[in-house]
Amino acid sequence: MRASLAINCKIQPRSRFARKNYFYPDLPKGYQISMYELPLATRGWIEIELDGERKRIGITRLHMEDDAGKSLHEGFPDSDRWSYIDFNRCGVPLIEIVSEPDLRAPAEAYAYLNTLKQILEYTEVSDCNMEEGSLRCDANVSVRLCGAPKFGTKAEVKNLNSFRYLAHALEYEIERQIGVLESGGTVVQETRLWNVSAGRTEPMRSKEFAHDYRYFPDPDLLPVSASPAMVDEVRRSMPELPDAKVARFLRDYGITPYDAGVLTATRALAGYFEAVVKAGAPSKAAANWISVELLRRLKDAGKEISECPVAPEALAELLAKVEKGEITAASGKKVFAAMFETGKRAAEIITAEGLAQISDTSAIEKVAREIIAKNPDNLAKYRSGNEGVFKFFVGQVMRETRGQANPQAVNDILKRVLAE
Repeated sequence: MRASLAINCKIQPRSRFARKNYFYPDLPKGYQISMYELPLATRGWIEIELDGERKRIGITRLHMEDDAGKSLHEGFPDSDRWSYIDFNRCGVPLIEIVSEPDLRAPAEAYAYLNTLKQILEYTEVSDCNMEEGSLRCDANVSVRLCGAPKFGTKAEVKNLNSFRYLAHALEYEIERQIGVLESGGTVVQETRLWNVSAGRTEPMRSKEFAHDYRYFPDPDLLPVSASPAMVDEVRRSMPELPDAKVARFLRDYGITPYDAGVLTATRALAGYFEAVVKAGAPSKAAANWISVELLRRLKDAGKEISECPVAPEALAELLAKVEKGEITAASGKKVFAAMFETGKRAAEIITAEGLAQISDTSAIEKVAREIIAKNPDNLAKYRSGNEGVFKFFVGQVMRETRGQANPQAVNDILKRVLAE
């Protein structure tokens, strides 16, 4: 019900389980518990964003069913002759979300699944781990001639265990169906598998129609009643959803739309950012450091935000020292790298490494004069009007002070000394 509300579906006051009858090796009991004419929820939608444009994708229905086994057609020494079946997930409950035929390109399908995945993670309906089978998708593909009033015959593509494979499979299947039609053939309604190694879809079985399944109400299961009070209770327990969180981040924290999108990618990351700000860090600085430094290091280390060795309060302390000028931004990055590696706090690393910012103007001026004295050619270029050389002197002073000199003081002192 939480998933239904999150994708703007109307929860039906009465839904009913049905038996979907078919014979296939991965379904040993000969039927699947599903929902047919009375699903749990209907008529929903989500919005996707692609190239700066937003598009609404309709949701036909959300219903519950039990899982079948998993047919394994590759990966074994004799996969050219045999298929294997893993029965471990048989009977496990799942929800199936059926979209309207509103998607027009593989990129839209990719965006749709990413958006749906994010919503389901936010609501804690699923961890959406595709490798463990927590999120799976099948794609129905059809093409039609320009101006044709009806959709073409569809083929269902299965074995899509990553969004990247989904995009590749859709691109291939669209071109395959176009080729069939342009050569005078007819597209057959069937189920096809995506062959990862070959990079193509391959026939699996002919696609059944609804009447082939001989649906009838499951005699062992009662209908499901969802009272208005029950729906209201679920609605009150709903967390803030991604779009609402993005809007709030833009309004309350004054960060860029890009940063807001990055920081709300997962509920855990958004929570980390807010914890850093709550601990006293400026919102824009926190957004920048998390989006760039933290996410890069997490990616390199293969860690999730929940495994981050730098606590939000510890990052806030580091950012406070950078903002106050106790250390430079360059030194801050070195400190952060050490914090990530060791789990130590910023103050401890700054003291141990001697990274405190040099604000003593006499010490900075001494270094600046030594650098200028060693580079008479560049001094002459600067005084002849080549102001680009100024960056050379700044870089040399920062290098000599190991990046610890106050950048503003370096600029001011160099301008004064070079003008003498």
